[in-house]
Amino acid sequence: MRLVARICLTLILASCLTAGVNAQSEAVRVAAAADLKFAMGALAASFEKQTGTKLDVTYGSSGNFFSQLQNGAPFDLFFSADIEYPRRLEAAGLGEPGTLYEYAVGRIVIWTPADSKLDATKQGWKTLLDQRVEKIAIANPEHAPYGRASIAALQKAGIYEQVKAKLVYGENISQAAQFVQSGNAQAGIVALSLAISPPMKDGKSWEIPAEMHPAIEQGTIILKDAKNKNAARAFLEFVRSREGRAILERHGFVTREPINRSASAS
Repeated sequence: MRLVARICLTLILASCLTAGVNAQSEAVRVAAAADLKFAMGALAASFEKQTGTKLDVTYGSSGNFFSQLQNGAPFDLFFSADIEYPRRLEAAGLGEPGTLYEYAVGRIVIWTPADSKLDATKQGWKTLLDQRVEKIAIANPEHAPYGRASIAALQKAGIYEQVKAKLVYGENISQAAQFVQSGNAQAGIVALSLAISPPMKDGKSWEIPAEMHPAIEQGTIILKDAKNKNAARAFLEFVRSREGRAILERHGFVTREPINRSASAS
C-alpha cells in the first residue's frame, strides 16, 4: 500500500509541475497596431531570448481592436497607436489597473517607391500635387490614428481640398503602405516605422513636421481578463526598460522616460 501511495504522490507532483511549466510557457497574446509590425518583432525576439516566453501577436487597426476588446476578444495586452483607446478600456473597467502606459509617439512621412520618377525626399508636399499622382494612400481616419494625423497634416499644409479626391484608404497603416508598394497608389502618407523597415527602406521619403498634426501618442494596457498576466507584466516592464525603448527608437518611434513604475505593481 505504501508503494502505491508513493507512486500516486509522484504522479500528482509531476502533474502539478507540468501544469506550472505550461502556464509559464504559455504565449502572451498581443493585439498590436499595424505600425508596430517590425518593432514588435524585435521586441518579442529579445524578450523571448531573455525569458523563454513567446508572444502571439495579431496586427490590425487600433479602432477595430478597441471594438473587439469591448466585446471580450481574448488578448492579454493591447498596444494601440492611439493612447485614447487604452484609456477608454481602463475607464470601462476592462483594463488592469495601473498598467496603462504611453510607450511611444509615432511619426508620419510621405513615401514614394525607389523606382518612381517622383521623389518625396526632394519634393515634400509637392509630391502629392504632382499630376502623375492619381492616388494617395493613407490609413482610414475613421479608426486609424495615422489616418487622422494624415488628414490633419494635409489641412495644415493647405492642400487637403486639392488632394482629397485622390485619397484611398487602407484598413490600417500597413495596408496603406502596401497600396503604394504594389503600385495601386503612386504616393502615400505612412508611418516612419514602416518607411524605414526592410521592405520599404529603399524608397524615397520626407518626414512631415510633427507640429503639423496632433501627436500620435501610442499606449498599451494589460487587459483585465488576461489569462497570462504575470508574463504580460514582465513584457510590459521590458518595453518600459532602456533596452525596450532603444528598440522602439531604432524602429522610428519617439519614446519618453517612464514617470513611474506602476506597471510593476502587484
